[in-house]
Amino acid sequence: MTEKQFNVDWKTRSHQVLAGARITREEALQILQSHDNDLLAILDAAFQIRLHYFQRNVRLHVICNARNGGCTEDCVYCSQTNSPTSTVPSPETVIAGAHTAHRMKAARYCIVSSGRTPSDEDINRIVAITRAIKAELPIQVCLSFGLLSFDQAKELKQAGVDRYNHNLETSERFFPNICTTHAYADRAATAKAVKAAGLDLCCGGLVGLGETLEDRVDLAFALNELHADSIPVNFLNPRPGTRYEGHPLMQPTDCLRTLAMFRFVNPARELRAAGGREAVLGPLQALSLFPANSIFTNGYLTTSGQGYQADLAMINSAGFIIDEIVHA
Repeated sequence: MTEKQFNVDWKTRSHQVLAGARITREEALQILQSHDNDLLAILDAAFQIRLHYFQRNVRLHVICNARNGGCTEDCVYCSQTNSPTSTVPSPETVIAGAHTAHRMKAARYCIVSSGRTPSDEDINRIVAITRAIKAELPIQVCLSFGLLSFDQAKELKQAGVDRYNHNLETSERFFPNICTTHAYADRAATAKAVKAAGLDLCCGGLVGLGETLEDRVDLAFALNELHADSIPVNFLNPRPGTRYEGHPLMQPTDCLRTLAMFRFVNPARELRAAGGREAVLGPLQALSLFPANSIFTNGYLTTSGQGYQADLAMINSAGFIIDEIVHA
């Protein structure tokens, strides 16, 4: 990345955003192009926005892999397309995972399934699981089961599902480089169906794929236009056997600039430092909490994280606290 010096008072700009002004695409790009000497000033400015909406609270999310492998889609960064068979845990195992997440003070339990779109059997199964979780625990349930119709979204809403995740992944321009079995428009249509059904929308992306900085800006603004309630920003952690095996990791400072840019573009939205956080940010992980207000803990779908206790230590040592609002 070519770093540039810009004569921008980012803290003043953050106050203007809090007063209702919108950051421009040019300004968003300037954040991504900024010099490392300006990084702490940019993070501080993003933190002023985060502090206004979320104080020093950090929301924990725990993932349950409800179907691993056997995916028909060709997303080139994903290891689940390389496995011809799928593994599906029992409903009892999924429900037990929700109890574990609750003991961890997680705000949400995220049940994720590989595959293009849920079948009727999948919907019936997850409806029964969701109802059981909701009957036993005061925890929010988020699902990620692929492309979704409006009718399916309504059924999930009626069953008590709180939120549905389906990421745009990248910009519309760059998307054909990472997937050909479905289109960017299909993902956007799912996001719109989720909102229309009254579910919260979790929708973000994956950076470090070789996209341009302009692509990252386009993604941030597209998520704003979709009114995403929660935005997970994943950092590519290349998986063996995928086209990205051996691809270089992003620089930690670029990751932090990216999170700050997403906060400026989406000031009041939940912003998550998501997959790849440990691998890419390393010792700078705690700095991600200044623009972002949530993280996954206890691992991801196919990779392990640094662990729940290490996450708690990181949060506490940086002066943040676990957001337990859903348990009040």
